[in-house]
Amino acid sequence: MLKFLRLFFLGLLGLLILLVLVFLVLPKGPSDLMPFEDPWGQEKALLAAQTHGVVAGTPWATEVALEVLESGGNAYDAAFAGLLMLYVTHGEASAFPGIAPLMLRSEILDTIQGYIGVGTAPQAASIDYFKGKGHETIPKMDISAQLIPAGPDVMIAVMERFGTRSFAELAQPAIDRAIAGFPVHHVMRYNLNLSAMERLGYSFLMPYNSRVYLGGTPWKPIHQGERFQRPDLARTLSYLASIEQASLSSGKTRKEALRAVRASFYEGELAEAILAHHQKKGGLFQASDLSNYEGDWEVPIQGSYKNLRLHVNGTWSQGIALPMTLSILDQLDLQSMGQNSASYIHYLVQAIELAMSDREAYIGDSRFVQVPIGELTSQTYGKQRVALLTQEAYLQFPPPSQIPAYEPFELEAPPQGTSESRIIGDDTSQIIVADSLGNIIAITPSDFPMTPMVPDWDITLGNRMNQFRLQEGHPAALQAGKRPRVTPQAVMIEQDSSFYMAINTPGGDNQLQAILQVLLHHFVFGDDIQSAIQRPRFRTLGFPDSFAPHKLQSATLEVEENMPKETIEGLQALGYTIKIKEKWGIAAGVGAIIREKDQYLLGADPRAETVAKGR
Repeated sequence: MLKFLRLFFLGLLGLLILLVLVFLVLPKGPSDLMPFEDPWGQEKALLAAQTHGVVAGTPWATEVALEVLESGGNAYDAAFAGLLMLYVTHGEASAFPGIAPLMLRSEILDTIQGYIGVGTAPQAASIDYFKGKGHETIPKMDISAQLIPAGPDVMIAVMERFGTRSFAELAQPAIDRAIAGFPVHHVMRYNLNLSAMERLGYSFLMPYNSRVYLGGTPWKPIHQGERFQRPDLARTLSYLASIEQASLSSGKTRKEALRAVRASFYEGELAEAILAHHQKKGGLFQASDLSNYEGDWEVPIQGSYKNLRLHVNGTWSQGIALPMTLSILDQLDLQSMGQNSASYIHYLVQAIELAMSDREAYIGDSRFVQVPIGELTSQTYGKQRVALLTQEAYLQFPPPSQIPAYEPFELEAPPQGTSESRIIGDDTSQIIVADSLGNIIAITPSDFPMTPMVPDWDITLGNRMNQFRLQEGHPAALQAGKRPRVTPQAVMIEQDSSFYMAINTPGGDNQLQAILQVLLHHFVFGDDIQSAIQRPRFRTLGFPDSFAPHKLQSATLEVEENMPKETIEGLQALGYTIKIKEKWGIAAGVGAIIREKDQYLLGADPRAETVAKGR
């Protein structure tokens, strides 16, 4: 028996040595490189456009949206052609058919509207379900973290009401690009830059995901500039286009054909594939979760700062925290502190952390949670919270506001420490489009392939349930049919009662912080929008991460290395621990379009693959 065991272990050792040798000799270098001038890290000049413009998260999305505009399509047509291209060329961060928070302005209606672009928890999801499996937070790589997808609902709702083109026409460039391929860009390589052990583990846990994103060769790292193709996603989009074209051929109207596309996803063959996937993998989706899903139009939440009126998404997002933060800062003379000075950054950090304290206490899906929206966006709110500002960094997470008739959720000593959410895929993307008629739309798509994808269809259902809490009473606590309080948001701004700006960004919890800094550089210090975007940035880690395990790092800031030395030293003197990041290293690729007189002004961030174009 001992001899047998000895031979067995020697044989196993020999096999492992053989596998290591095979791994070492397998090709790992770049292959099939494509010419590409990557926009990441490239400083840009302010772009002025006379009639129309696009800012989008990859060059291909910008280009296709511009082509739609120049062929007679409107902003909404162009935005969805660009969104479909983002699904192809930035799918590890903004995957089909994930979340897509949205804000739009209709010139003819002279209104700003939002659309609820985030899905709901399946009916089988509950705190007890996850607690019963031993989880304190929702696991980020498990199929149970998947949210009912919202993307197709968003597209069809807007195209029905405001679009002019067919789905098939808008999808064809994305289909063509998915088949022909595109070069791996800087951000994509970062998102997919796993170690050899991580690649092998990912391939073992999620073989289909590995086939899509690692090309079925997990021994080989992803190289910038390599051709990347999405044949299964091309097939999926082609299938949806064929549903529409068959409906039109049978005499259906454009709107009826678009509804057929939606039905094919939520009730037809794609729904069947999603449900079979969940049944096989032990997921939570049921047929009724998909067939009953509906997004909706919404009146945006409004807030003010000086002569500005901000429009943000509802409390299923963290959008309200932006006007809350600005309400606090409106009580201060920021200009006298000096742009990006230590005292200026200190008070921005404290205003953000105060607003985030109230985010944790009050903000969640308003269909399930009574949210004091009016109180939190009032000038009274800012005047009350500004009294809590101190001369030194907060060493503990500040307490929430006490609002009459509302019961805040009290966090019990939020856990300290890093809260890394990246495994494969990260961030989000963005697109903003403005047309010659004065229409403008901003979409902030997201979702990552961290959970098992639907085989053969290249459908990523993400892990957005990970932004729910498993704490009874928390405003973002998990409930069946509820939306998590997500980080992506879209923002529109009026100045002196006239439309002025659309702005959005990837970046998780950093989205609020990046947008806030850009707005203040522009409105307080007079930077043009491109200069405002390119200023050195900071990021506070002093509030709970929206992604599980929801940790924070009190009195800790990330600061880009090109921030003035005296600012960094001044922040350290105020009690902050400083983590230096490379130039452009605080990833939140802000894009913005301003309407000023008879032109558009466009800004695009070097921190992402974001590109601005216009005419």
